[in-house]
Amino acid sequence: MKIQDTHRPQAVLLMGPTASGKTAAALALAAELPVEIISVDSALVFRDMDIGTAKPSLAERARCAHHLIDICSPEEAYSAAAFASDALRLIHEIDARGALPVLAGGTMLYFKALWEGLSDLPQADAALRAQIDADALQLGWPALHARLAQLDPAAAARLHETDAQRIQRALEIVMLTGRPLAESYAQREQGAADSVDFLPLALAPSDRAPLHAAIAQRFDAMLAQGLEQELCGLRARYTLQPGMTSMRCVGYRQMWDYLEGLDDFATMRDKGIAATRQLAKRQITWLRQFRENWAGLVEIDSLAADAVAQVIAQVHAFRAQRA
Repeated sequence: MKIQDTHRPQAVLLMGPTASGKTAAALALAAELPVEIISVDSALVFRDMDIGTAKPSLAERARCAHHLIDICSPEEAYSAAAFASDALRLIHEIDARGALPVLAGGTMLYFKALWEGLSDLPQADAALRAQIDADALQLGWPALHARLAQLDPAAAARLHETDAQRIQRALEIVMLTGRPLAESYAQREQGAADSVDFLPLALAPSDRAPLHAAIAQRFDAMLAQGLEQELCGLRARYTLQPGMTSMRCVGYRQMWDYLEGLDDFATMRDKGIAATRQLAKRQITWLRQFRENWAGLVEIDSLAADAVAQVIAQVHAFRAQRA
C-alpha cells in the first residue's frame, strides 16, 4: 500500500461524531483553499441512499469535488481495506492537481485503516462460513462459542456466547490460519502515515446534551423528508435483505422493522434516535483512542462559536509548514 515517492502529500483528517458539523467545516475550508473532499463514511458510498445518510446535497457537492460518494449499489459491500486503498490513491491524485485532500466523516475504522493499516487477515471463506452457520443452526451459537474457547480461549473470553457475527469471524480466522486471533491481528499492513503528512482534527462536543438534541432534530428531519418512502423505493429497486451492510445503517434498519410491522412509528423513531446516539458514543470512544495513539491530534469543541474558524486556522498553519 505504501507509495515510494520523495514527495509527501499533505492531507487533513476531519473527524467527529455524527451531527458535529464536519460537513460545514469541510465546505468552509473549500471556500478558502483549493480543496477536494474525500468522504470517510461507510453509508455515503451507497447510491440512492440520500436521506437516511444525510448525504451532502448536489448544491453542496457542486462547491468542490467530492469523492467516495455513490460508488456502490446498496446490494454490494465496501470494506475498510477498500477505503484505505481508494483514499490513498485519491490523496496522491488530488495533491498532484495542486489541491488539498480533506478527509471528512465519522467512520472511525476507515480513519484507523488509512493511518495505521489493517491487520493482515484472511479473506472470508464462503464454504467455511456456510459450515459454521450450519453447525450453529443445529447446535446453537453457545456451542460454537465453546468450540472457539477450545481453539482460542483468549478470543472466546472477549465474546458473548450469542454474538453470532463475531464468533463466526473468529472461528473462521482461527481455523484458516491455525493461530490465535491476537497473532493474526498483530500482523499489520503498512499505514499511509508513512507516506502522507496528516493533520488530524477532531470536532467533538464538550457537552453531549446539545449533540443529543441535534441528533433527534436530524432524525426527525429525515422522517419529514421521506425516509420511509426512500426505503420503500430502495426495496422495490434492489434485492435487499436486512442483514446487508447498507441496510444495517442507522435509520434504515429501524425503518426496515417498521415497514415489516415489527414496530409502530413512535417506537421506530425512538429506536432510530437511540441508535444514532449510540453511534455518536462509539465515535467519541474511537476519538479517545486516537488521542492516545496519534501524535499531533488537534481537538476542537464543536459547540464553540468559532469552531469552524479554529479548523480553518489549524489548516492554514499546517499548509504554511510547506511555504
